[in-house]
Amino acid sequence: MKKILIAVCSCLILSSCTWVKVTSKGEGVRLVHSARAVQPCKKLGKVETKVVSKIVFNRDQEKVAGELADLARNEAALINGDTIVPVSEINEGRRSFDVYQCFPTRM
Repeated sequence: MKKILIAVCSCLILSSCTWVKVTSKGEGVRLVHSARAVQPCKKLGKVETKVVSKIVFNRDQEKVAGELADLARNEAALINGDTIVPVSEINEGRRSFDVYQCFPTRM
């Protein structure tokens, strides 16, 4: 019984952890949910992100969404993007984002 309780508690603790950290470059990338906000911007490409969405049971959807966005911000920074827009729903821990450059690059 004690082992089961420890296993359940461990799963609960793990499911509440944030696994993805935003890099220093990723901090300069903003997330917007409206395609209208990026109309004047230059589209640079698309990134596909994936995180674990289930550890014995489904993880909190807000945490999964946040981690997917953080991963996308990090990836967007690598291709000089400064704005991301989600273009798909979350499906089994996966989500797609379009990457844009909306502001002049800093030298």
